[in-house]
Amino acid sequence: MKESKLIQMQKRVEILGSALTNALKELEQIRVLVQGTLTAFQLHIGEKEWEKLVEELKDLEKRNVEQQLEKGD
Repeated sequence: MKESKLIQMQKRVEILGSALTNALKELEQIRVLVQGTLTAFQLHIGEKEWEKLVEELKDLEKRNVEQQLEKGD
């Protein structure tokens, strides 16, 4: 390979690495925001309501998984 081609590839890899680093930073910021929002919501509705909601979501997910498995058969 020509040296110019290798230099060009190296620059592209650096750009991609930088883009990935930025995306990961943004993802971490979103994770923190979501975690804070969920905590605030949990405090707002109270522990009992939160537990009830979590159980409803678990049941819904279980039904969705079962439906997907039935479709796959």
